[in-house]
Amino acid sequence: MTSSPPRILIAGGVAAGMSAASRAQRLNPDASITVFDRGDYVSYGACGLPYVLAGDVPGFGEEGWDVLVARTPAQMRARGVSVRLRHEVTGIDPVAGTLTVLDRGAGRTVTEPYDRLLLATGVSALRPDWAQTSLGGVHVLREIPDGQAIEASLKEARRAVVVGGGYIGIELTEALRSRGLSVVMLEKSPEIAGRGLDTGYQRRVREELERNGVDVRCGVSVEGLTGKAGRVTGVHTSAGLVRADLVIVAVGVRPNVDLAKAAGVRLGKTGAVAVNTRQETNVEGIYAAGDNTESVHRVTRRKVHIPLGLTANRMGRIAGVNMAGGDATFPGIVGTSIFKFFGLGAARTGLTQAEADALGLKAKSVDVRSTDHAGYYKDARPIHVRLTGEVGTGRLLGAQLVGCRESIKRVDVVAALLGQRADVQALFDADLAYAPPFSGVWDVLLVAADKLKREL
Repeated sequence: MTSSPPRILIAGGVAAGMSAASRAQRLNPDASITVFDRGDYVSYGACGLPYVLAGDVPGFGEEGWDVLVARTPAQMRARGVSVRLRHEVTGIDPVAGTLTVLDRGAGRTVTEPYDRLLLATGVSALRPDWAQTSLGGVHVLREIPDGQAIEASLKEARRAVVVGGGYIGIELTEALRSRGLSVVMLEKSPEIAGRGLDTGYQRRVREELERNGVDVRCGVSVEGLTGKAGRVTGVHTSAGLVRADLVIVAVGVRPNVDLAKAAGVRLGKTGAVAVNTRQETNVEGIYAAGDNTESVHRVTRRKVHIPLGLTANRMGRIAGVNMAGGDATFPGIVGTSIFKFFGLGAARTGLTQAEADALGLKAKSVDVRSTDHAGYYKDARPIHVRLTGEVGTGRLLGAQLVGCRESIKRVDVVAALLGQRADVQALFDADLAYAPPFSGVWDVLLVAADKLKREL
């Protein structure tokens, strides 16, 4: 007696959800796979939103926001995956194995049975109390409709305020400046990029923004908004009023876990959904993947919630394999991220010195300034590297880089070694490529590793 093909339902159709659907269909073509998404788009590159707004995506003029879409619902259906847009999953009955789904277009609710369910519900942008407003010109940026709303507001805007100095806020300052707006960035912490970089590297980011006309104000809290005729006119802060006709709130995100919690799915200490290495939750038949899900940090072995695009896609693939009857495990992450700001970029992987200190690790960092390729070759540009290791063991803990955006992809070398729990000696011994247009004979990473070895 053969078992019937599994009925796989997926709540959420962006990175993790569509990766899971594609992988499950490829592994088990007979499976019944349906993806529900509450919005109008699936399978799109949300990380590209700031660059569309900046005018850096050439196809936008002809394709509109579809330029960010990797696969359309029609393409997925042709591959055997049913995609239902404007369908919001509102409830789960894990005992009966059913979903309650609101068809937002038709205004009716349906019940769908499942054998395996994936929760890929992502994150939502945080909106502080002062940002809960009906004033026009106040936005967040997480999804394509957010980008569309900002684009519409830009037509009448001249003065913008970006609240929050994290990656999204930093990328948006460049986008707004490229559109001709004056921009004030407000950050309540002492420096911007505070969660990703140590102090000296935060300062380099800030200096580049200021060189490009961004008015960066740190240590400032937002207290409210002013408006006239239904549109925002300013931001009340602890340091006074800042006039603005466009305000973008970029103060962080929270995982969308209400659906999971109501179904009895356990949350981790991070506040995101807790899963094992197969992306399974504590409720039989229910999986989770993507930005709503926590993972294991391969350096610290602790559970973390670090929502990033590659992580979401990779988690989705693992979940898809397992829901289709295969066997795959997610190895965890090392927290690698990278972002661009005007003429420079910044990258980090593993732990910063501040993070290592907070965890009680005995860590040491060294800083090296060099050039992105041989100094005598034309157009050599500065690159700054901070390398962090563990005193006593010599274990490699992390790296931070600031430089021209091509050069800082060196961070991937460190990320690969961190995934293997390598020591600083292993980085120094790495046989890195050399030619004058690309690096010095002793690449800056090797110089940093040599210097750090002597400190550990």
